[in-house]
Amino acid sequence: MTVSEKRAAVVYNPIKVDEDALRSLIADAQQAEGWGETLWFATTEDEPGTSQAIEAIAQGATVVLAAGGDGTVRCVAQGLHNTDVPLCLLPSGTGNLLARNLELSLDLAQSVTTAFTGEDRTIDVGIVEAERADGTRESFTFLVMAGVGLDAQMLQNTNPELKKRVGWLAYVDAIARSLKGNGRIRLRFSVDGSTPRAMTAHTVLIGNCGTLPGNLLLLPDALVDDGVLDVVALRPQGLIGWVQIWVKVVWENGVLRRSQVGRKMLSYTKEVRTLRYMRGKKFVARLSRPEEFELDGDPFGTAVALKARVDPLSMKIRVPA
Repeated sequence: MTVSEKRAAVVYNPIKVDEDALRSLIADAQQAEGWGETLWFATTEDEPGTSQAIEAIAQGATVVLAAGGDGTVRCVAQGLHNTDVPLCLLPSGTGNLLARNLELSLDLAQSVTTAFTGEDRTIDVGIVEAERADGTRESFTFLVMAGVGLDAQMLQNTNPELKKRVGWLAYVDAIARSLKGNGRIRLRFSVDGSTPRAMTAHTVLIGNCGTLPGNLLLLPDALVDDGVLDVVALRPQGLIGWVQIWVKVVWENGVLRRSQVGRKMLSYTKEVRTLRYMRGKKFVARLSRPEEFELDGDPFGTAVALKARVDPLSMKIRVPA
């Protein structure tokens, strides 16, 4: 393929993106590298990015840039999944979780440069099939995490205006409101076809990546290209249980694991019952009642059963050369 045959497409959320500034950066990079004319697709509430990504491929795009929050990235990725067209991230949201987990720049100009001069790496994609209360099933992709329970309730309770003003700290307010209820879910689960077991938890997270907003490392062993999903169930009993989780995530995962001495200290610590970690290629859960679930930070309503699996190395991501 000649340079002039290369063509970028931008799928952007007009609410979160400064379109004029982005068009100027794209035009400069496109001209400097001698690429063809860039394609532009705005997302809408009804069409949040998947159909635009599919159309971009149909029109000859050789790389698709997702400009928006984690929801836009997830939808564009769903359209590019299992194609040879790479996804380039132009982080413009509150969390930018995939970009942070891949340690990509959050600077817009640098991200645009990467789209036109970078190279590709492949990552895993998570697939979730959700069964609704009426028996219908829907399938979705996720790149960072899927969750059921408290975290999904939290997202459902997040005040959008507060989120605009203070970013991910708005989740603190949402957590407080979510905890006012019972907050517990009951489920029967199976990992990689094992005998189903019962469990009660506040939330269950299925991760392709390990880092949450605020740089909290919840799943320390999760790798985006290891061919498995990492699962954690949060099962605190009262205030002490929440303190144990906080110490585990913030101190042990966030501080000790970052140094050789800290990792040595971790070898002498005990696992806490408030956190249950599992790993596998497939995780199946049937809930005792309809529960809220989320994908990459967006709420998706309620489900009575979830089947999650990993599709190894099925997504190309454009990264700096």
